[in-house]
Amino acid sequence: MIQVSFPDGSIKTFENGTTPLQIAASIGSRLASAVLAARVDGQMWDLTRPLQGDCALQLFTFNDAEGREVFRHSSTHLMAQAVKALFPEAKLTVGPPLEDRFYYDIELPSLSESDFGQIEAKMRELASADLGIEREEITRDGARKLFADDRYKLELIEDIPEDAPLTIYRQGEWFDLCRGPHLPSTGKIRAFKLLSVAGAYWRGDAQNTQLQRLYGTSYPSQKELDEHMRRLEEAKARDHRKLGRELGLFVLDAEVGAGLPLWTPKGNAIRHALETFIRGQLTQRGYLMVVTPHIASTKLFVKSGHMEAYKESMFPTMTSDDGDQFVLKPVNCPFHIQIYASEPRSYRDLPLRYAEFGTVYRWELSGEVGGLTRVRGFTQDDAHLFLRPDQLVEEFKANVELVLLVLGRLGLSYTARVGLRDPNGDKYVGSDEAWEQSQNALLEAVRELNMEHTVAEGEAAIYGPKLDFIVKDAIGRSWQLGTVQVDYVLPERFGLEYTGSDGKKHRPVMIHRAPFGSLERFIGVLIEHFAGAFPLWLAPTQIKLIPIADRHHDFAREVEKRLQEAGFRVETNFENEKIGQKIAVAETQKIPYMAVIGDKEIEAGGVSLRARGRQDLGALSVDELLARLEKEMEI
Repeated sequence: MIQVSFPDGSIKTFENGTTPLQIAASIGSRLASAVLAARVDGQMWDLTRPLQGDCALQLFTFNDAEGREVFRHSSTHLMAQAVKALFPEAKLTVGPPLEDRFYYDIELPSLSESDFGQIEAKMRELASADLGIEREEITRDGARKLFADDRYKLELIEDIPEDAPLTIYRQGEWFDLCRGPHLPSTGKIRAFKLLSVAGAYWRGDAQNTQLQRLYGTSYPSQKELDEHMRRLEEAKARDHRKLGRELGLFVLDAEVGAGLPLWTPKGNAIRHALETFIRGQLTQRGYLMVVTPHIASTKLFVKSGHMEAYKESMFPTMTSDDGDQFVLKPVNCPFHIQIYASEPRSYRDLPLRYAEFGTVYRWELSGEVGGLTRVRGFTQDDAHLFLRPDQLVEEFKANVELVLLVLGRLGLSYTARVGLRDPNGDKYVGSDEAWEQSQNALLEAVRELNMEHTVAEGEAAIYGPKLDFIVKDAIGRSWQLGTVQVDYVLPERFGLEYTGSDGKKHRPVMIHRAPFGSLERFIGVLIEHFAGAFPLWLAPTQIKLIPIADRHHDFAREVEKRLQEAGFRVETNFENEKIGQKIAVAETQKIPYMAVIGDKEIEAGGVSLRARGRQDLGALSVDELLARLEKEMEI
């Protein structure tokens, strides 16, 4: 007999070799029907894999991220099996699950959307067959023989550590190299849809073979799938690339280059409004604004560790005539560190808070850039705080408060995620001691904030743990935006010091923080969240004046001048068009307010005000109009 511990603290006894699915059935038939995966002593586990010895057990359904991941991972295998059955010449590479979909990279040049119907039909056939999905451990030599004619799988086999188990999963006659876990059978996958196919290079390297990346999504029921497809249609209507073009916010130009957006006056108005808002907060909170160059010697990034851990994301280096190598900066923090290090510091100087709207550059593959959410050059509302260790928790809490203020101003809901170092990862810099200090300090601050959060190993920055804010937009999609990070490593690498009250030298601690993160990504998310209909304070054009006839133009210019002097972004439509057409154009441009000016309005010294969405708000004097707009700007 074995003792099984559950998350609620209870312990139950079962026969050795009992499976998680059998345990779920002993709890209740509804759970047995809904359960999709298990975790045993921290390791993800197949439901039909026997337990051996005392253990801690968690069970997951589709309501859990772990359950959804296993569900979609098995959906990936179902799709791959269907493709291989229809196209035996296809070479399968890798197929991971994503948050709300999945994909498989396949070497099959002829694959296109015209094949989706027959692939889905084959998937339905395989799902209806309710094929058992079986895990099988295999030796390294056995795996090599099994995949002898598949160079992709052979390459993956060689990358698996010698001490790690090799497993394959079989469903019917088809099998794949995979660490799992998976659903018990294909019959669990009842509703699915292929979404798109796109080019992708093997292992993301443009020097490698170009593959076809086949995307799909799946849900336990057709109703849930239909709701997801409705959301996708809504997402298409809100696509920031489409709206950005229609509203004239930014330009994506092939001659400029992929991932390098051009901001128009209207788009820049949104950027300026966001920057003005955050600058006001920074002034109140004692930040000092700095400006740093766009390029630097690679020596700086060797010292910071970015050249070692981040090189693949950096632009290629250029060598000057004196032999020094330069690179476009991927981050701002080493520059702010050098400003701190430029003169002696006392404990009385701390905290020092340096802020910058700094543009950084990341080398992204052409197939990965898109719109504003994945670009090669972007501006961060970046800040770096240099602190005494005893100031860390309070300053961290103050920065979390700032991020929440920003999200609250925009009406965005969020969840918080603590990103820790992956103990087995190799992308990090700094000593184990520094990492332990920083992770403990961050977790202490989060506890003091009494903030609900999840913990994700492997999500830390290269130099320290972080608290990320995962924002949900108006149609339920998640975006990682603001972040606050703790760093004991870079002060150590750069030898930063301050003189303490005891007259001795001490090492400061750093906080890296960016409430918006990337302004480009942030605005892209906002465009889709608001569907282009921004609140008054963010709208590129806040009010459109609409004179009915030429004789009303002079008064319209007077009103325009008063609005501009009050700081509002105003446009006037002087075109010789019908009033209804002018209003329709302003509605299409999603302008918050339209002020109609005709004979009656001039006689009364005011306007007839309309709100976006064809709401008639009636006649107002110019003073009343200004008061209304100013009050709304305060919200």
